[in-house]
Amino acid sequence: MNTTLFDKLFRDANGEIVIAQAPNLPLIVWLAASLLKLIDTNKDIDLGLDILAAGSLFIWAIQELFQGVNYFRRGLGAIVLIWLIASKIQQVATGEVALQ
Repeated sequence: MNTTLFDKLFRDANGEIVIAQAPNLPLIVWLAASLLKLIDTNKDIDLGLDILAAGSLFIWAIQELFQGVNYFRRGLGAIVLIWLIASKIQQVATGEVALQ
């Protein structure tokens, strides 16, 4: 059977097209922490939620990058990982987050 580029990108090992999946624990934690950050909290709680959100999104991206069911999901993990690292570097560079 000839596999096409579409098949390699979007099909899993069972031959099913997979673009989105039900959220796993790291993605649920990221979403919850991100939503809680919208509430007016003090700086310590906000920093803790930011660390929790970034850490859980980092774990999700690493999992997708190395264990994604197809190349699309692995690419999505790589893009999110690069974006996350770049955004944190930008926050440090602009002084939004102070390194101590």
